[in-house]
Amino acid sequence: MKTDHTESQFTHIAITDSFWMQYQKLITEVVIPYQWCALNDTIDDAEPSHAIDNFKIAAGQMQGEFYGMIFQDSDVAKWLEAVAYSLSNHPDPQLESIADDVIDLIGKAQQPNGYVNTYFTVKAPSEKWTNVCECHELYCAGHLIEAGVAYYCATEKTRLLDIVCKFADHINEVFGKKPGQLLGYPGHPEIEQALMRLYEVTQDTRYSQLSQFFIEQRGQQPHYYDIEYERRGQTSYWQTHGSAWMIKDKNYSQAHAPITKQSTATGHAVRFVYLMAGVAHLARINHSQEKLTACRTLWQNVTNKQMYITGSIGSQSQGEAFSCDYDLPNDTAYTETCASIGLIMFANQMLQLDPNSNYADVMERALYNTVLAGIALDGKHFFYVNPLEVYPKAIAYNHIYEHVKPIRQQWFGCACCPPNLARLIGSIGNYIYTVKDNTIYTNLYIASESTLYLSDGNMTLLQKGNYPWQDTITFTVKMAQPCQADIALRVPNWCQQPQLSINQTGFAAENIASDGYIHIKRQWQNDDEIILQLPMQPILVRPNPLLRHDMRKVAIQRGPLVYCIEQADNGEELHNLLLDSSSELKCIAGSGIFAGKTLIKATAYRIDSIHAHSQPLYSFNSEKPAMTKCELTLVPYFSWANRGEGEMRVWINEL
Repeated sequence: MKTDHTESQFTHIAITDSFWMQYQKLITEVVIPYQWCALNDTIDDAEPSHAIDNFKIAAGQMQGEFYGMIFQDSDVAKWLEAVAYSLSNHPDPQLESIADDVIDLIGKAQQPNGYVNTYFTVKAPSEKWTNVCECHELYCAGHLIEAGVAYYCATEKTRLLDIVCKFADHINEVFGKKPGQLLGYPGHPEIEQALMRLYEVTQDTRYSQLSQFFIEQRGQQPHYYDIEYERRGQTSYWQTHGSAWMIKDKNYSQAHAPITKQSTATGHAVRFVYLMAGVAHLARINHSQEKLTACRTLWQNVTNKQMYITGSIGSQSQGEAFSCDYDLPNDTAYTETCASIGLIMFANQMLQLDPNSNYADVMERALYNTVLAGIALDGKHFFYVNPLEVYPKAIAYNHIYEHVKPIRQQWFGCACCPPNLARLIGSIGNYIYTVKDNTIYTNLYIASESTLYLSDGNMTLLQKGNYPWQDTITFTVKMAQPCQADIALRVPNWCQQPQLSINQTGFAAENIASDGYIHIKRQWQNDDEIILQLPMQPILVRPNPLLRHDMRKVAIQRGPLVYCIEQADNGEELHNLLLDSSSELKCIAGSGIFAGKTLIKATAYRIDSIHAHSQPLYSFNSEKPAMTKCELTLVPYFSWANRGEGEMRVWINEL
């Protein structure tokens, strides 16, 4: 097996950023051990996982029944991937030994033909590959493949990589257009991007071609989901919304039409972004203009018409899905953490394919807001759903809020989000830069030491700063010999007046290219210094008039951070607060759990409701209610719900 380290970019990017080092330390010291306990069912009062025991049963090491979701294996795979990134950043022989034991367990559970899946090995061995629409075999395979690639790149150990290559080889024999092969494709995309990562490490074109098969077969007539449904005798696995609903609703899994014929983001949000990340990756490798056009079209729809200000997507709970354009309710928002993680992966692949600040702006928005909101500051509690407005009193009584939790949970029966968070945060170095055509595109402002490969030789960039709290970023160039290259610095869409100097000499920062970056083309010398300032005063954000849920409301953003108001600071009945948008927005230093963070103060008026309980429900020909001037405290959205249960709002009524 031929391997190279194309995929191992994270091994030569060292994070030095205080903000992200804190999170990576949290992942290493708290989240990974905590999730290991969860996978082994040793956390009191938490949803059971049984994921490790499922593998032990499949490997013949213990007796028992399969337990959990049909995709329970994927939690173990994502945990292993997170461990790989952690080991790359912080070597830990004890953790590596635990991971090696898990990998050995997976190897023992693998069937002689390469197949790995505990549900179908333990519970339904005769049903393998009979229901790819509903049953997540290829989804679980994809996550295991990604873990195998990451673990090899982090440790250079090939045990898990050998396992997943053997599994991928088996899948390549089962699916395809040759006689006797299945013309199917996954109901839940994931394997598409996994196979592309496997191809980049092994350079085995069978894997990229298999990814291409899955992508191009999707949506073709006659629908494979219908074919296998009839072949099974019209049985279905999921009955949530009626018999065979997932099979009948092709939009749900983006199988209603070939991907190049789709123009609107539809269906299950996580499936959509996982699929599009794979399509963008394939388009880059195959130089496919048709797929690039499809990616651009669908990107524009999802980010311009179906994305929340927090970078979250998937507004409705039924199907964890998109609704229609401009339908973005705040209190019933589903906005799964995994969907924003997938959006970041899609954005990153677009940046590798078609560098443009628009992709990085969205990536940054999703990362600093929804994704970080998915994990508590203690690293042991998580959000699956990320609403933009919470009124806890109603949640217990109104079924439309059944999916909304006012506080983070210890674990979930469907626990896809916690390990997904861990693997993304652990690999954040992979998202900072894009290198294309001898140009270094700076996508994220995260202090780091990064060695990047250019046509004239290697360049190391030392990026320093205290982003997202402070607006100055410094780059120092390190190299053995002078190098001709283009360093492109992203100007975020929230920044109006960037300032730039090179070796203490001013540079025309207003010369922003059409791709949204300031391009600096020159012969770089060792120790050249760039200083970039991105003024980040608090700003008011107003909605598009078609966003009916947000009319006459404003949101407040500073830098990449969206802010919110919480009951803990502003009392109950947040709906009775009216922000005075003409007043000054003041930045203050936080304390306690907000130490080191910037909070915002704003002037507002509170509608008096002291005697409301004694008043009629509706008053006729009455005067406007009295109001009292007050001061609002706003905190970063990602930090909400770390002080107990209470009301929260991102969009605030405007005076």
